[in-house]
Formats: sequence, structure tokens, C-alpha cells
Amino acid sequence: MKVVIVGTGYVGLVTGACLAEVGTSVVCVDVDAAKIARLQKGLLPIYEPGLPEIVMRNQQSGGLSFTTSLASALPGAEVVFIAVGTPPGEDGSADLQYVLQVAHEVGQHMDHYLLVVTKSTVPVGTAARVNRAIKESLSARQRIIEYDVASNPEFLKEGAAVNDFLKPDRIVAGVNTTHAREVLEQLYRPFVLNGHPLLFMDVASAEMTKYAANAMLATRISYMNDMANVCTLVGADINQVRKGIGSDPRIGKHFLYPGIGYGGSCFPKDVKALIRTGREYGYQLRILEAVEAVNEDQKQLLADKVIRHFDGNISGRSFAIWGLSFKPNTDDMREAPSLILIERLLAAGAQVRVYDPVAMEEALPLLGNSVTFADDMYAAATDADAILLVTEWNAFRMPDWQRLKGLLQSPVLFDGRNIYDDVHLVKQGFTYYGIGNTAATAVNALMQ
Repeated sequence: MKVVIVGTGYVGLVTGACLAEVGTSVVCVDVDAAKIARLQKGLLPIYEPGLPEIVMRNQQSGGLSFTTSLASALPGAEVVFIAVGTPPGEDGSADLQYVLQVAHEVGQHMDHYLLVVTKSTVPVGTAARVNRAIKESLSARQRIIEYDVASNPEFLKEGAAVNDFLKPDRIVAGVNTTHAREVLEQLYRPFVLNGHPLLFMDVASAEMTKYAANAMLATRISYMNDMANVCTLVGADINQVRKGIGSDPRIGKHFLYPGIGYGGSCFPKDVKALIRTGREYGYQLRILEAVEAVNEDQKQLLADKVIRHFDGNISGRSFAIWGLSFKPNTDDMREAPSLILIERLLAAGAQVRVYDPVAMEEALPLLGNSVTFADDMYAAATDADAILLVTEWNAFRMPDWQRLKGLLQSPVLFDGRNIYDDVHLVKQGFTYYGIGNTAATAVNALMQ
């Protein structure tokens, strides 16, 4: 089977590479000629563990290729995936101009049956608009060619996308015809041999499933951040609370980790888009509006703690930021809480040194000369008044605390992801601040 993937961003590139890995013939198309030239040389535009090896292997075997010409890619193809960006508009709605441009171009160049599949995250009703766009282009050519439009949302976690695609917990497909279903069954058969479900449903339900899933996960994050903030006020420890509620099988332990807010390309955009969809139909999604508000406030929390510790004045002080990307194992800086934190510190007159194992190249255009980019975590901490842990990379999990005490101006740590043992750090002579657990808790434990 030959498949065309339009868009070589995060979703398109992972989808194309992983389909090629199981023997599908894949052509990836992108209008960015410079990006395609780099991909043809094996240079990837994103950081994703395991992806470079798959891309290289399948390029060399001839199963994966890259081009800027959709017209040249379509002959012989059975499926076209639309995997272009859907950036949020000012009102929170998903911008579908690129999706519809691809649909029009497919209609302009197709000469045989195609299954056109929306892989991008799109609001309910997008497949119908894609269908109209293809029909308009065919009508302008005075051609009648059979085709189907389906929805196949992605559920890939950045940092684990290759494994998520090759070993999916579920594949969701929205189809309107038996033939579309049969094509997708054939395409995804290698991925469901071990019992992973391929869930067929109507197109609107498939489109809605993606938003509903991300909105639920975002809700759990904001809920736990709210609980963590209350724990701080009443003297409870959110880490203990998390274990207690996570043991309930009705709740489960996943996505119950408090922190400094969610970011990335999915949760912020999808929550906004779903809120917007509700408004378009005259319905207010009050829970999601609260989820979004809590998340925006949570991004300010670490800066608030820093300023409060230093009695309201951090002008002239120096801070080490450990981690810049919105989560570990990715270089994605979209909606990263680190950007909000750094902006607050700089606005208050502080100096900032940053280190991230992967994302500093992506962060450079965003931060420029306003911060100092350090060579490693210890260089960032040298002469700093405090360390601020922002992204929980494995490289930060077991530092040399005694070495750090000798490097820092004062042994103060703000743990934005609760990855450290507060009791242990207080014993090491650090002043520790976490999310929903305080240094006072550790001191009390030591005094018992």
C-alpha cells in the first residue's frame, strides 16, 4: 500500500516513518523546501527519541521519501493523510486554512480513488469541510472521481511517540463508508496484531474523541495543581494525597502529578478549541474554562515562591533554570511554563542562567540575549542565589548536592515538578520549596 503524508511536523513525520517501518510505501510532502532538503539528508526538524533511526533506515530501504510536490506523490497512492498544523486563532479556534488548502490541492491533482484522512487535530465538522473542498476542486476540473474522507486523530506523547505509534493503546478511526473502513483495517493491521483495539466510529465522534481525551488529561493536571495549592495552605503533603487517591481504581495514578502547569502543542490549544466549539453551539464549557484559568495561574506559581522567599525583591539576584522544554524528552518550547517564569524573573530585575539537555537551540530565538545559556546544570548553578527545577529531565534527578552547595550563593531549591526528596534536601542543608509540599513539612519530619 502506498500512503502520502502531507505535513512533516511532529505528527506527520512520526506517522510516515512508523508506517514505513511496517512495510508501507510512504511519501511525505511539505511546502517548506528547506525542511524537505534537510529531511532528504536525514536531518530531522524535531527531537524525538528513536525517530532518527527509523527515518534513516526506511529512507535507505526506499520505503520512505520526501518531496515538495503533492501532485507527483499522488499517483498510485491509496491513502492521503492531512497532518499539517492547526494553530490556535486569537479567539481560541483552530485555524484550518492549511488543512483546507491541502484538501483543495488533493482535489486538483487526484485522478483515482483516494481515502483522504484528517490526522491533524481538528474540531468537529472539519471532515465535512474537507469533503466540500475536494468536491469544489473536482467540480472546477469537471471531473467525477470517487473518494472518501475519514478522521484518524493521533494520540502520541511527545518523547514517546514512536512507541505510542508502533504499540498503540488504541487507534480511533471515523469513517462513513465500508470501503474506507476496509482500507484503514488493512493499513493498521500490523499495529493491532497484539490485540490493540482499532475503534471505528462515525467521523464526528472520532473528531470529538481527540479533544475530549486531551481535555480530560488537562483537567486532571489542573485539578491536582489546585489540590496542591490547597495542601500548601492547610499543611498537607500533595505527594501523600496523590498516592492515596491514585490507589483508587476509579481514579488511577496517571496524570496526578502537580507542577507548574501544562504546556506543549496539544493541551493548551485543544482546551481552547473545545471551549470555542462549545460557544459556537451556545454552550459554556465551565469546567474547561476553569481548567484553563488554573493552568495560567499555575505558571506564575514558581516565580511567586521565589519572590516571596527573597522578601519581594530579586533585583540583581541570579537564578539557575534547569529545564526549558514543556516536558522531558522533547525540544518543544510551545507554551512552555519556563518562558512565563523567565519573563517574570527578568521583569523583576533578576539575572537568569538556563540549561536544558536538548531544547536550548529551540529556546534561543525565544529568549535571545536576555538569559545566559550554560554548558551544563552545574555551570548554570554557579554563583546563583537559587536553582529552579522546571523540566524533570532524567539528567536532573540525582545531582551532586554537596557540589552544588559549593557553587551556589545560597543553597535554595525550587522544585517545580516535585522530583526531589524534601526531607533529604533539608538534611543536606538546602532550603526546599516544592508544589503542595513545603520545607516546613520536611523540618517537622526531622524533628519527630
